[in-house]
Amino acid sequence: MRILLVEDDADLAEGIARALRAEKFAVDIAVNGEDGAHLGATELYDAAVLDLGLPRKDGVTVLREWRAEERTMPVLILTARDAWSEKVAGFKAGADDYLTKPFRVDEVIMRLRALVRRAAGHAGARVTCGPLTLDAQLGVFELDGLPLRLTALEWRVLSALMLRKEAVIERGELMERVYEGDAEVDSNSLEVIIGRLRKKIGAAMIQTVRGRGYRLTADDA
Repeated sequence: MRILLVEDDADLAEGIARALRAEKFAVDIAVNGEDGAHLGATELYDAAVLDLGLPRKDGVTVLREWRAEERTMPVLILTARDAWSEKVAGFKAGADDYLTKPFRVDEVIMRLRALVRRAAGHAGARVTCGPLTLDAQLGVFELDGLPLRLTALEWRVLSALMLRKEAVIERGELMERVYEGDAEVDSNSLEVIIGRLRKKIGAAMIQTVRGRGYRLTADDA
């Protein structure tokens, strides 16, 4: 999962990003509204964390622009503005959730996981595909009831496939959901990750759809 964090407080942004990366998320940071608006409009994210009091362009304006451009990623507003009128403005602009400062980073993570899960169409926290289960609220995979150990890149790829199980996800989209914007990526890196996942969960569960991408399936036929 890849998250856009738009926050002008550099220390706070780095702290949130560090916590998200520890939970295996990919994170891109924008420190002003203009850069945040551009990234959100041109890159693919599973969710965004957006401050309201941003330099160059305020958060509500950024959010309105995203929604006008039909960017549908879930957005969690994270701000010191706790007035009811500010919350109403945020939700009217298209926010999906709203959290005021001070806050616990653990809560930010839990809310983001819930937003991403619901955006993918899953009402419950547990998502199952054959012997594989994802607790989408805790970010934990199990195979045949046993914990599955995954690297951060493996977790991101498998999460993307799991939340859209049985659907084909194009290779380019998977790449965008796995790597941070400034990452140097080898051309065959995704195939290497897919190969490692097949060894861990069974080769038949991840199908290659020639010319398109990959599909996670419980059908081993």
